[in-house]
Amino acid sequence: MSNPKNIAEQDRPELQALIERIVDSGFVGASLRVHDRRGAWVGSAGVCELGATTPPPVDGHVRIGSNTKTFTAAVVLRLVAEGLIELDTPALRYLPDYALDERVTVRMLLQHTSGIFNITGEMYDDGTVVPGVPSTIAGKEWVDKRFETYRPEDLANLALAKPSRFEPGTGWSYSNTNYIIVRLLVERVTGHSLAEEARRLIFGPLGMTDTVLPGASTELPEPHPHAYYRYIDGGEQHIVDVTKHNPSWVCTGGDMISTTADLHTFVSALLDGTLLPQPLLAEMLRTHDTGIPGMPYGLGVFVQETESGATVITHNGGIAGYATLMYSTPDAGVTMTAYLTFVDDAEMTLAPAFQVAQKALVDAVFGGESGNPVADRAS
Repeated sequence: MSNPKNIAEQDRPELQALIERIVDSGFVGASLRVHDRRGAWVGSAGVCELGATTPPPVDGHVRIGSNTKTFTAAVVLRLVAEGLIELDTPALRYLPDYALDERVTVRMLLQHTSGIFNITGEMYDDGTVVPGVPSTIAGKEWVDKRFETYRPEDLANLALAKPSRFEPGTGWSYSNTNYIIVRLLVERVTGHSLAEEARRLIFGPLGMTDTVLPGASTELPEPHPHAYYRYIDGGEQHIVDVTKHNPSWVCTGGDMISTTADLHTFVSALLDGTLLPQPLLAEMLRTHDTGIPGMPYGLGVFVQETESGATVITHNGGIAGYATLMYSTPDAGVTMTAYLTFVDDAEMTLAPAFQVAQKALVDAVFGGESGNPVADRAS
């Protein structure tokens, strides 16, 4: 266990006890960072890796899953401010060599209202599952292929060859493909990789030295906690360390690596007006109904209405044994960022425990407000 007396030398035993209870509910490790009117606090609980006693690093590098989408949306909005992209222009105009419906706009991609097939698989209301590329819902198949490289162009084309879930603009459905297409669009418009544009527009100006878009690299910078995956083969259970894997299977849907400190820096700058002009921040926070009570979606963010009537801006992510949380009040006055490590599996066995942990953390930090009911994960 790390010493939680750091940053502002605060004594917040209730927060330390909370993350210890969360670890006891089935997680390998956890780290929590809180910035509020009392100052800043960070602590960790559990272990860095199975079979060891070293605690998780409080600012360890982790795969942040679908929090990647919020960064990508911010890059797009910065490019809108520069006049290079228009939100309500059909994406086909920027990517004429892709089989995009001409009604799908850039805004629809960012807001998951395009209807485009989710490359990591679709589950329909009648229980029908249409698989995509091997992801962490695929069990041993994903383990066997976890070091393969997938090109974003190929992922986009595979998804666009599938039937759309609904007519563009007529529904809402979370699709990693939307953000893969956004990546291709950014790269086409700017002539630079998304990673280069993220460094130019976000990481560099904010001094975020611990955040990277890894591409096809399997590595995580040190220090980092470990993540695990469980699968069944021949009737036997196997647990493998999947800390290192090639995240190109999910691409810009959830491949970024960061720390709780950098996530705090980012969400604070996003909401206090540092990153975006006010009109574009307003566009980001203008929401569409998702069908999830109290959880409408803007452009790369959920704008969560809590049981108490308050609002928090959030996006969470999960990928291959890592889960990350990013929450803030709309004025960035209170932020909470966290990571959890665990043994993942195709059945998402720890999803209920994650939902409980998420609610407990939000309740503790935001004063009794309810947590996100969705255990979002890139897969």
